[in-house]
Amino acid sequence: MAHRRGLILGGTGGIGSALARRLTRHGWRLLLVARDVGRLESLARELDCPFLAADATSFSEVKAAADHAQELFGGLDGAVCCVGSILIKSAHATRMEEWQQVIAANLTSAFATVRAAAPVMRSAGGGSIVLVSSAAAATGLPNHDAIASAKAGVEGLARAAAASYARWKVRVNAVAPGLVRTPLSAALWSSEARARAAAERHPLGRLGEPDDVALAIAGLLESTWITGQVLGVDGGLAAVRGR
Repeated sequence: MAHRRGLILGGTGGIGSALARRLTRHGWRLLLVARDVGRLESLARELDCPFLAADATSFSEVKAAADHAQELFGGLDGAVCCVGSILIKSAHATRMEEWQQVIAANLTSAFATVRAAAPVMRSAGGGSIVLVSSAAAATGLPNHDAIASAKAGVEGLARAAAASYARWKVRVNAVAPGLVRTPLSAALWSSEARARAAAERHPLGRLGEPDDVALAIAGLLESTWITGQVLGVDGGLAAVRGR
């Protein structure tokens, strides 16, 4: 993996920052992209990486980020969209603005990443794009109506884009985490009682850590013969019957 060139959108989030740390330890050159300039500058300084403040829901800004990575590194071997949001509400309680925000943060950002990164990777002879879904896309969880809809779209996008860009040797996959201890999901596990209840819903009996997901993403970036797949990184939540 040494000397490979990568782009991480949502690079300052719990999973994005864990991935950035893991990849830089293995010699990747990264461009980190996020909206929070302060956190972005801090992480970029820690990892000695270039960075760019951008809105991942904007096609033009994501394309500018991919083009900037190409200018910096001469190409792009990997691109990961770690941008997302969580909304725990049933459909009838969800306002139009909330629905639009969930779709933008989770699905539009993923689509923008594929749209921008695939042509850059074509010029490099191929590459790997990894998107982030959720166990909620594959199993019915109460009050996950909007997020499950958006993440199911991400999984459909991964399979369709894998077919579209296979001729360019561009691989497209997704990971589907369960509940991971990140700042974004803190409201779901911040109390001891909530954390215990959430852990018990996962057959392996614990919540995920950001590096659990980062490790899986790194593996998909490295592999050259996996495409169109959704890898559950969820302690068995989506596929295994609980204890």
